[in-house]
Amino acid sequence: MMNREGEGMKYVTEKLFELQDLEYQAFHSRLMPTINPDVIIGVRTPVLRRFTRDFEKTGYVKDFLAELPHTYYEENNLHGFLLERIKDFDECVREVDRFLPYVDNWATCDLMRPKVFKKHTEELVPHIRRWIAGDEPFTIRFGIEMLMTFYLDEEFKEEYLELVAAVTHEHYYVKMMVAWYFATALAKQHDDALPYLERGVLEPWTHNKTIQKAIESYRVDAETKAYIRTLKR
Repeated sequence: MMNREGEGMKYVTEKLFELQDLEYQAFHSRLMPTINPDVIIGVRTPVLRRFTRDFEKTGYVKDFLAELPHTYYEENNLHGFLLERIKDFDECVREVDRFLPYVDNWATCDLMRPKVFKKHTEELVPHIRRWIAGDEPFTIRFGIEMLMTFYLDEEFKEEYLELVAAVTHEHYYVKMMVAWYFATALAKQHDDALPYLERGVLEPWTHNKTIQKAIESYRVDAETKAYIRTLKR
């Protein structure tokens, strides 16, 4: 077991290094300016997902999830992929809460989309509000991402736009997520989202970044793109 001489953690680390792609490691390190390149092994995401499925069949999962903090970036991503597969909603929320303080980059944050959340959208909302109201930037980003993932279609409510618009955290990756959320909302909930740009509700940097991302999106129609160009601040 992992808690006996670290056998499980050794197994994980060895397996991840067997999957290492040094060219990808060099490339991906440049995309992760907040992360020490020495902790990035260089495992491509599809490969890591396949490893996650294999790892689930071992007896190490429970102990691996308890072993925080991890050393390597890919160990954190493996942790996130394992959380996605938890089938009990309450257990999943508990494990997400335990893991979020250790999330220190946009990629690990954004890959976590637990499948069980889609089946419990009503129960999830109070947790999303709690995450967004927190202080840690990647916890806030995760909360906004959950709104973007699960609440811009049939579960949409205009109040969720208000919730995201009220985020004032100055961290770059929080502001980027606010812009990404509103650009996606513009595509999926056009009539409710557009007034936030027309009224200038968002602070200028995030406002302009929202317009940029919407213009770059294939989901936003040409007429809307032409109009929102006139709303730049």
